[in-house]
Amino acid sequence: MSRPAPVLAAAGDVPLATLPGIGPKVAERFAARGLTRIGDLWLHLPRQYEDRTRLTPLRALRSGVASQVEGEVVAVERGFRRRPMLRVAIDDGSGASLVLRFFHFRAAQVAQFAVGARVRVYGTPRPGQQGLEIVHPSYSVLDPAAPGSQNGDSLGDALDPVYPALEGIGPATLRRLIGQALDRLPGDDTLELLPAAALRAQQLPSLRDALLTVHRPPRDVDLGALLAGTHPAQRRLVLEEMLAHHLSLRRQRIALQAHRAPALRPGALVRRLRASLPFALTGAQQRVLDEIVRDLGRDAPMLRLVQGDVGSGKTVVAALAAMAAIDSGRQAALMAPTELLAEQHFNNLRGWLEPLGVRVAWLAGKVTGKARAATAAGIASGELPMVVGTHALMQQAVAFRDLALAIVDEQHRFGVHQRLALRDKGAEGGSVPHQLVMTATPIPRTLAMAAYADLDVSVIDELPPGRTPVQTVVLSAERRQALVERIRVACAQGRQAYWVCTLIDESDEVVAQAAQTTWELLSAALPELRVGFVHGRMKPAEKQAAMQAFKAGGLDLLVATTVIEVGVDVPNASLMIIENAERLGLAQLHQLRGRVGRGSAASSCVLLYQSPLSRTARERLDTMRTTSDGFVIAEKDLELRGPGELLGTRQTGLAEFRLADLARDADLLPLVHALGEDLLRTAPAQADRLVARWIGGAARYAAA
Repeated sequence: MSRPAPVLAAAGDVPLATLPGIGPKVAERFAARGLTRIGDLWLHLPRQYEDRTRLTPLRALRSGVASQVEGEVVAVERGFRRRPMLRVAIDDGSGASLVLRFFHFRAAQVAQFAVGARVRVYGTPRPGQQGLEIVHPSYSVLDPAAPGSQNGDSLGDALDPVYPALEGIGPATLRRLIGQALDRLPGDDTLELLPAAALRAQQLPSLRDALLTVHRPPRDVDLGALLAGTHPAQRRLVLEEMLAHHLSLRRQRIALQAHRAPALRPGALVRRLRASLPFALTGAQQRVLDEIVRDLGRDAPMLRLVQGDVGSGKTVVAALAAMAAIDSGRQAALMAPTELLAEQHFNNLRGWLEPLGVRVAWLAGKVTGKARAATAAGIASGELPMVVGTHALMQQAVAFRDLALAIVDEQHRFGVHQRLALRDKGAEGGSVPHQLVMTATPIPRTLAMAAYADLDVSVIDELPPGRTPVQTVVLSAERRQALVERIRVACAQGRQAYWVCTLIDESDEVVAQAAQTTWELLSAALPELRVGFVHGRMKPAEKQAAMQAFKAGGLDLLVATTVIEVGVDVPNASLMIIENAERLGLAQLHQLRGRVGRGSAASSCVLLYQSPLSRTARERLDTMRTTSDGFVIAEKDLELRGPGELLGTRQTGLAEFRLADLARDADLLPLVHALGEDLLRTAPAQADRLVARWIGGAARYAAA
């Protein structure tokens, strides 16, 4: 994925083509990755390091530990069993030997490995048929007149950086060109943008020293800290990178606040809706609603994220916010990522609002012809004050008369441009609608601080009374037959159950029970039950029919892929079985589990796994078994998966971090916030340079 080119200083703005060895074709390959200037290479940071500063005796080699060795070729074997193979045995006189194995080689390489030749090798040894071996090591043949490392083949005096690969540019070429770029690094006075006092307080080096250390670590460097990403030089770069991202988000928020928004006041409709609800708001719902109403009452646009676990009651809070807009004579829209979820919102809102005389419009892909034209006309005239739909709401043909509140559910599932398109539907005369984004995926506090610095965050951290906690059990797949009997008993008692699979069709590549096969087996094993089947490749109408049949009680057991992760609310479903649970992330497992326990009956979630379990998979399943707290689960998910995958980086528009790791570097966030606010207040031009340095001119779309 191309990345916007950062700006460091005037010296860094010089085109890459000025470096020796970069012609037009090479320059094109760099440009394809967003690298166009010398300063871009300063920030093309190593992903790991190779230690070629010392030799390891063969007898001291350890499996899995990358090492550099030197030895004499004692045997060469060239074979053609299933495919060509070259095996070279070397000995260093320490009482052990090592085999070098090559599957891709040229005749010239075979000639290099003559018996008696001395070679230096770097690689990671693994157990082989005859002791340790290294497959496809990097190597060099030493001068036979000068064995060892004395004449012309001296050891390096610094660790060798390993850079993220660039297509069409070899590692040695990339290292050489980055080295040439580093030779043009200017002094601290030109480079430095952070306050000296802050760096001293954190005992961090200057930017110049940090870059040189990270690219050219000396042989006495703390290798453990460097590989862990915790070396002071790396921390220095991480601080600046996180600060640049924070400033970019804050800039977006400031730009949004420069617009005006309609001030909305809750009135009779809000009071009547509150009075008509068959339940009282929880304390958390009331607190969040108060925060939203306070924002809506201002003439600056609200941009608020509401987090709430599955079943915490976000929809009713959104409905009350929408009523504040309609009370003020304006329109509100709610957009959801799937037709299923959007239709569920539509049915809920219609049930609450239409008895109050508020018409609710429904707009999705399946609304066509005259019905679509009539709905579009009602939205344009303002006769339809509340609109619910999918991405169809953003189509050019859909025009609102006076959109004052845009609500986006499961916001991380939408592309950035889509969310902007909905906001722009209400942009007129310098005014933009208020925005309320909701998610049932709990976001760790550390991640929210960094990824949502442009939003105000509200949390509904309390479940409605009467909800029974879901008991979670972890079982080996060998226990499947016992679960079939458990389903039979539960459905005989009038309950319903889900059986979730991770694949639709059988696959030779992944050990997983396919949904199609599972549906057939369960239908045969439970002939007395009505067994439905739903998956993502079905036509929307077929999928919708199966889901509705299950919700209406027409099916006892629903076999499904993870398409049901969001959007099905069936209070009578009390048993969830997730096949191959070890293949899913914590956030997805938590979302799926949230499909049961929505009524008053005791509910269970069974996580079936295939042995053997990896360490990460075991940690995930243990976390699910021991807690139902979405925020605890989210913190663990952040630790195991990292922020990009957790947020859906490619969809959110968040630029990827080069070096920062929000789980590892969370302790820097308070300093990032303090420095960011200080720079915006006292040195805005410096703040702009920092953003340009790390992010460039990329549109952040953070206000979407």
